[in-house]
Amino acid sequence: MEAAWPLVYRRPVMQTGLPFDGQSPIALITGGARRVGAAIAEALAAAGFDLLLTRRDSVKEADALAERLRTSGRTVAVRHLDLNHPGLVTATGEAYAAALPRLDVLVHNAARYAPTPLETIEADAAAALYRINALSPLLLTARLSPLLRQSPLPGGGAVVCLGDIHAMGRPRRHHAAYAMSKAAVVELVRSLARDLAPEVRVNGIAPGVVLWPDDGPEADPALQRRYTARVPLQRVGTPAELAETVRWLALDARFVTGEFIRLDGGRSLA
Repeated sequence: MEAAWPLVYRRPVMQTGLPFDGQSPIALITGGARRVGAAIAEALAAAGFDLLLTRRDSVKEADALAERLRTSGRTVAVRHLDLNHPGLVTATGEAYAAALPRLDVLVHNAARYAPTPLETIEADAAAALYRINALSPLLLTARLSPLLRQSPLPGGGAVVCLGDIHAMGRPRRHHAAYAMSKAAVVELVRSLARDLAPEVRVNGIAPGVVLWPDDGPEADPALQRRYTARVPLQRVGTPAELAETVRWLALDARFVTGEFIRLDGGRSLA
């Protein structure tokens, strides 16, 4: 059943191609076209949110997801955004801040995951991981914070960042640059929680495996079995479980800010 959302704050819609009227809460999800991002979109749509989804290359997946969610009565817009270009991210954030009638939830889901062995590591590759995983979420949040501060939801606006348990004391070999970028997200959450209080809550989720990669070494079934054997709950998570945690932080965790939830079946303990 769709919630009855308060309409304390709603700006006039500017003619910029975004279809929102502001009568329902709006969530922006980066990397919202597929895999975990799509699960988050589905969970927030079911909770009554209209959605602004960004994607880089997943055009067909994004369009199919948007059409499916529209059939359930939600308003959904899909826009291209490359987080590897901070100047573009800043300009996009400013454009959204001017165009959206409201913004209630911002989910930083998009990320790049890639090995950087020390023998072959290059500055450009390491810097790209930092730009995509840490710097661009900071810039986008900064530009959208005036809208988030004015959210009329009972718990105020919410920012949810996705981290990684392997950047919180369980580093993987050959992933130093990635781990550094995701470790920066932990401090991003803590810093923004102070900067945006009391109007906006900022929290993070550090998943273990909730969905195996489509290709690469971690798509190997034998590796997956070895990893799962080290998880105390003896299974990996699911995108739906991660999406439900995002929804909880966005809507129900009204006295929680500056925290990271480890969603890993106990893997951090083993």
